[in-house]
Amino acid sequence: MIDPGTVDYGFILRRYDIESESQTRPETVAANMLPKDPFLNEIASAVMFIRLRDIGSAVIRALQMGVPPMDIISKGLVAGMEAVGHLYNEHVYYLPEVIMAAKTMETGITLAERQIPGGRESKGTVVMHAAEGDPHDIGKNIAAIMLRSSGYDVIDLGKDVPVDEVVRIVLDRKPMMVTGTALMTTTMPAFPAAAKELHEAGLDIPYMASGGAVNREYAESFDGGIYSQKAPQTPPIADRIRQGHTWRQIREEWDDITGGL
Repeated sequence: MIDPGTVDYGFILRRYDIESESQTRPETVAANMLPKDPFLNEIASAVMFIRLRDIGSAVIRALQMGVPPMDIISKGLVAGMEAVGHLYNEHVYYLPEVIMAAKTMETGITLAERQIPGGRESKGTVVMHAAEGDPHDIGKNIAAIMLRSSGYDVIDLGKDVPVDEVVRIVLDRKPMMVTGTALMTTTMPAFPAAAKELHEAGLDIPYMASGGAVNREYAESFDGGIYSQKAPQTPPIADRIRQGHTWRQIREEWDDITGGL
């Protein structure tokens, strides 16, 4: 028989959800993810903790101390937004916090870009939309914010976008990637339909399928299809595409890119 006096009830009664939550406190994330340089840390912290009033003075102070404008953007502002993305992914931050953090970051980017001759070079263009018949676009909007914060130009077509419209815009603008979101299973067939038309027109670009109704198996069931489970995964996937990786390679590298989420 088991001696009750020797049983470790702490293991049985352990609240792993509370333990996980304690590990994703904003202060902990800041210590682990934000830059150590004091000027860049001040900038990243202003974004992460949504201090809109402080971002201007933080950027100006860094510029006065000789921090390059591109470092301010990539190592300060974007780093802060990446931390916001992590907090959103962990359900610590929600849509209002993401939107306000993005506004804070964009204010800082505007100030830093003024010091770059010719402005900041775009990493590439992405066309985004919510599937035809689908009125849900919150996830798309968050992903668009994160792509813009990472240096990409976004052509946002909105929600309930007809397949023909998606195909027309993509063929006209020749983006590096097109993304579609679907929260309703009845709207998912729009993705393979549009991807097929693009392929037949000779444009073999990655077609990211995402949203609550979509899983990885479905996203990879048609030529061109790749998957994004959550908005913060979109920029790192875009970075691989920018490096020249094909949609087939993205499928093979997906676990490595996203951490297997």
